Amino acid sequence: MLHHLNFDPATVEPEEGAPAADRLISGNPRFTTWNMEEAPGGIYAGIWQSTPGKWRISYDEWEYFHMLEGYSVVTEDGGEPVHLKAGDRMILRPGFKGTWEVVETTRKDYVIRL
Repeated sequence: MLHHLNFDPATVEPEEGAPAADRLISGNPRFTTWNMEEAPGGIYAGIWQSTPGKWRISYDEWEYFHMLEGYSVVTEDGGEPVHLKAGDRMILRPGFKGTWEVVETTRKDYVIRL
């Protein structure tokens, strides 16, 4: 077993998805996810992409992500909007509730810990 992993989306089959209908606020966002790692202990890593739209988010998990492309706005309930573009990084902690708005098709890499 190798003890490293390259983030190459060409090596995995992408999964298609969308926000749940009861979370959708606007638009018709479509997700593409390349899950590259599912490790014991609830660790996940990969690349996620979404087309424009806005929906509610609620986190029970911890997520670190790095914006690769696009423009999104993440807003915590009761907080100020955070504008994210390529090169930006963020951690969303368990208990985060708010909205994610993709203004321009967004791609990020991520690491999630349940």
